[in-house]
Amino acid sequence: MAVLLALVLGSLTARVAGWLGVSYVNSWPSAVAVGLALMFVMTGAAHFAAGMRRDMIAIVPPRLPSPALLVTVTGVLELLGAAGLLFPPTRVAAAICLFLLMLAMFPANIYASRMPDAPASMTSDLGVRSVEEVVYLAAAVFVAVGGG
Repeated sequence: MAVLLALVLGSLTARVAGWLGVSYVNSWPSAVAVGLALMFVMTGAAHFAAGMRRDMIAIVPPRLPSPALLVTVTGVLELLGAAGLLFPPTRVAAAICLFLLMLAMFPANIYASRMPDAPASMTSDLGVRSVEEVVYLAAAVFVAVGGG
């Protein structure tokens, strides 16, 4: 829920700044790009925080190789994507790449929802996670299509 709040509140705060004259966020797509960047800084950093990292490694489906490496790579990609969202010339490409990354990582959420003893930080209901995922994907599409 904190991640969703970061997206929503970050986007709204950025848009208010735009209304107050900050040209960097003078449109909804650019404001949502800021909210998405905040969201991906949070999630990307979580890939390296000890407890969260352990939980993320635990939900990597067993058919995938090197869970710790996958968590590291996806964390780095999320942080790079966040930076890309904040740089207007790379914003659309970053939004598209993050959209694809979210799709690629969603099976871990499905796997976690089916685990008998999922880590405490990963126990959200799959229905809730799916709705949140649709919001994140829609935000990325909005930024990509809007050009931010």
